[in-house]
Amino acid sequence: MIGRLLSIVGILSAIATAGLAYSYFIEPSRLVVNEFELRIKGWNPAFDGLRVVAIADIHAGSNGAGAGQLRRVVEASNAQNADIVVLLGDYVSESGDDRSVLRMPLDEMTRHLAGLRARYGVFAVLGNHDDAHNGELVVRAISGNGYAVLNGAVAVIEKDGQKLRIAGLRDHLNIGDWSWYADENRRILAPTESTGDVIVLQHSPDIRPIITGKYSISNDLKLMLSGHTHGGQVWLPVVGPPIVPSSYGQKFVAGFFDDPVLPLFVTTGIGTSILPFRFMMPPEIAVLTIRRAEF
Repeated sequence: MIGRLLSIVGILSAIATAGLAYSYFIEPSRLVVNEFELRIKGWNPAFDGLRVVAIADIHAGSNGAGAGQLRRVVEASNAQNADIVVLLGDYVSESGDDRSVLRMPLDEMTRHLAGLRARYGVFAVLGNHDDAHNGELVVRAISGNGYAVLNGAVAVIEKDGQKLRIAGLRDHLNIGDWSWYADENRRILAPTESTGDVIVLQHSPDIRPIITGKYSISNDLKLMLSGHTHGGQVWLPVVGPPIVPSSYGQKFVAGFFDDPVLPLFVTTGIGTSILPFRFMMPPEIAVLTIRRAEF
């Protein structure tokens, strides 16, 4: 009996060790391209079939997110023939508790992320790690590659005389008061109100209720794109991701959430944060084809 128990313990220990090794040495260095078709009610037919590449949580220099991985991200993104590329924040990775020291310097990160291409452009917002390090420096680094940083700004793209607005909102840790945050974003969108559908870029899915309902920032909101959760980084059978950095737990952990108020897509990101592991949640480039729902 004791011998059998020891054998079982030995087998379980070997499985756990193998899983731990895989989640540290292998999966963080993988890169998958996942395609999704998002059907949106009321979507402007002029932009039916819009192809969006969503990239989030690069955390340059974190486990699996070295120079080679960043260059693969650029190469894989460019292969998708995207109409727009959106970068959804958290480009940096701090070294330990010192927010001023990065695992990969900004100039190096900028160099490896250069060359992203899309028909209408590359649009970016900041994440909580970027602001905690130095938001102004990160904006300068990202915009240095010719990418439009919409950190509280709106970009407009046009097709066949129709307009689509891309609203980049400040990170959720800058909210403070909900009413103030909603008012700020209403002011951002007001000059272009009723001129076209709005895609919201925001690092965290948690701000969704702060820009809808009584806090609605526009009547034209059609889709929100976010990252931040990393899909939990670790997914376990039955349990799912045990730790998700969201006030809503696993509710908005990853993927498409078709909601009549404001549909939301959350990508699982590229790098790692806090813990240097990924398990059953590999680094992802999300390719979204947006279609008009006919019902």
